[in-house]
Amino acid sequence: MGFAPSDMKLTSSAFEAHGPIPAKHTGEAEDVSPALAWTDPPEGTKSLAIICHDPDAPLVKGGTYGYVHWVLYGLPADLRSLDEGTDAGTAGTNDFGNTNYGGPMPPPGHGIHHYYFWVMAFDAELKLDAGLTLWEFLDKSEPNLIGMNRLIGTYQRG
Repeated sequence: MGFAPSDMKLTSSAFEAHGPIPAKHTGEAEDVSPALAWTDPPEGTKSLAIICHDPDAPLVKGGTYGYVHWVLYGLPADLRSLDEGTDAGTAGTNDFGNTNYGGPMPPPGHGIHHYYFWVMAFDAELKLDAGLTLWEFLDKSEPNLIGMNRLIGTYQRG
């Protein structure tokens, strides 16, 4: 089902949609994941995932583009929020090569980057190993995707 629009709404108490992400949530400061909350998952949701991707990053590798900052899956269907610095769910591998949240840190002088935080709903409790990359996760989960939506934040390195 690759195309999965939904009525879900993703928000953060840390930043407004299309607004700047506070330094606290970047690689230049505490590098802690922002608090996130969502509403209205589709009927039949059995699990959720959160990802953060920077499509503005000047990186192409192995048929992918941009930079992956966070991959978090295996979240229960009844969950509606994540606290700042959460350790919930199953962590995948980001492009920093670890399984943590890795905040924005675009190349110096590269201008404003857009960070897409996605909430994804699935019609199954996905039994996936920890440590999947975003692209591995999407390959395995896409047949069960029933809804998704995003929150976009921005950051420019000083």
